[in-house]
Amino acid sequence: MKNEQLIQQQFQARMNEDELLNCMRCGFCLPTCPTYIESGFQESHSPRGRIALMKAVVDGLIEPDEDVERSLQLCLGCRACEPVCPSGVRYGHLLEEARDIIAQHKRYPWFVRLVRHVVFKQLFPHPKRMRMLTALIGFYQRSGLQALVRKLGLLRVLPNHLAMMENVLPNVPTWKQMNERPTHIEAETKRKKRVAFFSGCLMDTMFMDTNDATMKLLQLVGCDIVIPPAQTCCGALHGHSGEKADAKTLAKQNIEAFEALDVDYIVTNAGGCGAFLIEYDHLLKDDPIWAERAKAFVAKIKDVSVILVELGFHLEGWRLPEQIVTYQDSCHLRNVMKTANEPRLLLQSISGVEFREMKDADRCCGSAGIYNIIEPDMSMQVLDYKMEQVKQTKATTIVTANPGCLLQMKLGIEREGLTNVRAVHLVELLLEAVEATKEANEPVKQTG
Repeated sequence: MKNEQLIQQQFQARMNEDELLNCMRCGFCLPTCPTYIESGFQESHSPRGRIALMKAVVDGLIEPDEDVERSLQLCLGCRACEPVCPSGVRYGHLLEEARDIIAQHKRYPWFVRLVRHVVFKQLFPHPKRMRMLTALIGFYQRSGLQALVRKLGLLRVLPNHLAMMENVLPNVPTWKQMNERPTHIEAETKRKKRVAFFSGCLMDTMFMDTNDATMKLLQLVGCDIVIPPAQTCCGALHGHSGEKADAKTLAKQNIEAFEALDVDYIVTNAGGCGAFLIEYDHLLKDDPIWAERAKAFVAKIKDVSVILVELGFHLEGWRLPEQIVTYQDSCHLRNVMKTANEPRLLLQSISGVEFREMKDADRCCGSAGIYNIIEPDMSMQVLDYKMEQVKQTKATTIVTANPGCLLQMKLGIEREGLTNVRAVHLVELLLEAVEATKEANEPVKQTG
């Protein structure tokens, strides 16, 4: 049987036809879709157009050919179309299912198969291997090898955007630091909540400083924190890239790691991870053993910004040196977790911060997991538009709430040569405010 025929059969068997039919073709989604806009308003690169293509494959009107696959792969998966859809179409679920069908029945070249196998099966599901890879990056940064590579101009063999990405990578922790992570931290003040922290894979290696800042803030507002060591990658990369079976395996491992804990919330600090975790109930809805367990897990997921507001962090009068700050929404934090006001409230509560809302702060920055690596042209188009909006605010600090967005903003700063602008994660700026306020309030030591 032809590959296209097999894919078409799977579309007919697996795609949710009711969800496909929910799309009224009204076009409310079009102005929210970055790829529709940046492609010159091509219908096939809009949510409405992609749904029409999926439906046409299901109905046997077209074959799932390269054009269909290209349209689906070019989608950022930002899900900005969902909040504006009057019919409530869950476009993200349709996209993930379609991509999974194609990926599982596509004949990839051997090199692509090898890369996918290494990334999806041998790396991200294994925390120790993630730590080993990060330790190698750390060796590259600290040994002088990075300086030598740059001096010799060896990065010129890479595409320009990848060479710039190497330049904006954070200084990563050592092997020892990554292997001495806490499993329980007590509140600094009277305990108000007992929470579990989803530390993630990249977040607890490449972005360990952000995780540490998150836990310090949670301690400060009165949270006892449990960090279960059995947790693993959230599975978002797998779910978005056509590896749903592996995503389900990771989801089950995470549910098992957290479900026995007596906690009020499961706290996340990465919009992409949180959005995938909060949809484990959808991912496992057809599994009679796991469906209810997934619902119980999902009910406890909260972004750290929500917890901080709930526990009054924004009422404490924190201060920072004067600076202009703007906020770039994490697409999944906003569109899936429905968290947009809390980060802004926290930023606006800091004395010394002049908060300026950028135009289209809710439009994707072009990071989208590994999208900026596999679709660099479209990613950079989207980023260029975003940086124009940043420049209009005259901000000196760009804040976001997702590691991919953070690296993309740093990449944008590098591309634009904005030497007076920095990008930070929300919790890192909040911790800066805490430390600056405490330092300002310390009594001056008498000398002599």
